[in-house]
Amino acid sequence: MSQTKRILLVDDEEANRDMLSRRLQRSGFVVDVAADGETALERVRGGDVDLVLLDCMMPGLTGVDVLKLLRAVHSADQLPVIMVTALNDSSKIVEALNLGANDFVTKPVDYPVALARIESQLARKAVEKALRESEERYALAARGSNDGLWDWDLRTHRIYYSDRWKAILGYGPDEIDDGEEEWFLRVHADDLALWKRDLESHWAARSGETLECEFRMLHHLGTYRWVRCCGAVVRDTAGKPVRMAGSMADITGAKVFDALTGLPNRLLFQERLEQALCDYRRNPSDWFAVLLLDLDQFKSTNDSMGHSVGDQLLVAVSERLNASVRKGNARFQAKDMVSRFGGDEFAILVTGLQDISHVEPIAGRIADIFRQPFKLSGRSVCCTASIGAVTSNLNYGTAAEIVRDADTAMYSAKAQGRARFELFSEDMRARLLRRIEKETELRLAIETGQISVDYQAKVRLSDERVCGFEALARWNHPTLGPISPTEFIPLAEEMGVIHELGMSVLRQACFAMAGWQQQYPTIPPLEVSVNLSPLQFQQANLVEQILQIVAESGIQPSTLQLEITESVVMDEGTTAVDMLVRLKAAGIGLKIDDFGTGYSSLSRLTNLPFDCLKIDRSFVVKMTGLDSNVDLISSIVSMGRALGMDVVAEGVEDVAQAAALRTLGCGYAQGFFFGKPLDSNAAAELIAGQMKGDAAVFQS
Repeated sequence: MSQTKRILLVDDEEANRDMLSRRLQRSGFVVDVAADGETALERVRGGDVDLVLLDCMMPGLTGVDVLKLLRAVHSADQLPVIMVTALNDSSKIVEALNLGANDFVTKPVDYPVALARIESQLARKAVEKALRESEERYALAARGSNDGLWDWDLRTHRIYYSDRWKAILGYGPDEIDDGEEEWFLRVHADDLALWKRDLESHWAARSGETLECEFRMLHHLGTYRWVRCCGAVVRDTAGKPVRMAGSMADITGAKVFDALTGLPNRLLFQERLEQALCDYRRNPSDWFAVLLLDLDQFKSTNDSMGHSVGDQLLVAVSERLNASVRKGNARFQAKDMVSRFGGDEFAILVTGLQDISHVEPIAGRIADIFRQPFKLSGRSVCCTASIGAVTSNLNYGTAAEIVRDADTAMYSAKAQGRARFELFSEDMRARLLRRIEKETELRLAIETGQISVDYQAKVRLSDERVCGFEALARWNHPTLGPISPTEFIPLAEEMGVIHELGMSVLRQACFAMAGWQQQYPTIPPLEVSVNLSPLQFQQANLVEQILQIVAESGIQPSTLQLEITESVVMDEGTTAVDMLVRLKAAGIGLKIDDFGTGYSSLSRLTNLPFDCLKIDRSFVVKMTGLDSNVDLISSIVSMGRALGMDVVAEGVEDVAQAAALRTLGCGYAQGFFFGKPLDSNAAAELIAGQMKGDAAVFQS
């Protein structure tokens, strides 16, 4: 499609909305969502909607109710509606179709099938208005030099075909007579029923609308061409169809080739794949493979450099991919086929394989094309791809099943770190489903407050007394038990819900510390540290949200320390630095987390508003033994003190490390030597125990 199409996805199940909307967005659509019928109607009234995916069964207004209301205002060609249903009751589907639904898909949604139906309905909507029986329509058709005209006498079963109509199929003016069979015998066997059904429906209808249909017709050279047929019927005084006239246009290029890259599109790819599958059934020793690849972080390239550069990148990638595969003698007979499926997703069909082991070297060759940067508008742009593959050694029935499993393998590659290759295996689909379930459960856990906070004590090394805590997110899954933050934090970042998770942790920590400060006043007051993900700095109102939580909790701003990794402030003049300056001005403390593992320089640190740096545990663990790095730790401590910063060492696990840090002048430490993270009740008991006596809670 030449222009971005807008799809309204209506489903009361959030998991269904999230999963399907992400797939549609990757296919190049703009997606709006609605959780109920009332919201859906408001979306249609208030915006530009090209197609509606409508769940049949919803509380309140059902999908059928919504369909009735939509059809009272919008006809089927103005606003296509595809029903999504898990119902086995065919009468409900028939009812929806009778009410004006354009099509339907069933749950669980087979995405390639759903996408093909969506694209078909959008293409049907986008075609030029068909010609009517009047002279005005004939004149309009004649102005389009690429359209062939036809005039069908339904009483004599003879059809006038214009010279252009015949030329579209590769014939001269005298090579086709006026019989109906000249047309119908050339229609592709898979499309003939559709063409006849549309004709009969058009003849039976009394709406006066034109007929529009797209199908394949056999060319004189033996190949099939896609045509779009438009026409209108003429009736006698009794209302019986007696004549039909219209036009036929060759739409092969637009139908099967991507407009941006010139590559075969999904439709042509699946046709070729179906043929490869048929060939494989006849000769099982002639293996083939499908490789599906998705560009990593293409969205960030689009967002940071603009869609023009993004389009240039897609074209450049397609050129390199096309150059990397084996070619035949003609475009349609290429030995291997590269296709653009939409968005930043490409597919490659590799035929003539002798062994499954040949697939990985092919994937490696494809991955090699991304090793060199792409030169775009005078800039070098680096890009990687995640590649999933499936081979014909599995018992597949359709091309859609093959693409589905290649897609699963590709998502597995992304989930395991991106810029890698994965070959599909049967357990991969189960793992993907488990991941989708976990994503849904994590989103629910964040929304319903299931994410809790533990607190790890920060100790002043001079007297080993607790002076604060670091807040740590915890997820205790109802069936799987505790899930490590190293697993669910990256998952939250990938899902785009890390900000909601971070704000939940910040709120819990601030309210807990505000209560402790009031119940256990100390001089100086207790502090709490909360980590911020780099991705949270993409939130334009991050500072306002933090200050609002601080105000609502009543915590002293100076006793909140936000821990930020060095990568956030690597670039000069970033929005993140402006946010940090505003937070600092509000009195909130700022701490560099995991110091020494990033890219900070001394000159950079002097210009940033940090007041504390945290030595990473990877340095602390090597303070003793033959490979001691005490001199390195001493340098970090000295640098921090010279810059007027407090220094905290994390990961302290034994008395020798604590003693060495104290000798080096490090002010604060935390780690298992001083205790494991505690829930809020246990942390309060720790503070209370320290307040009861003068002795230090921790003894070396």
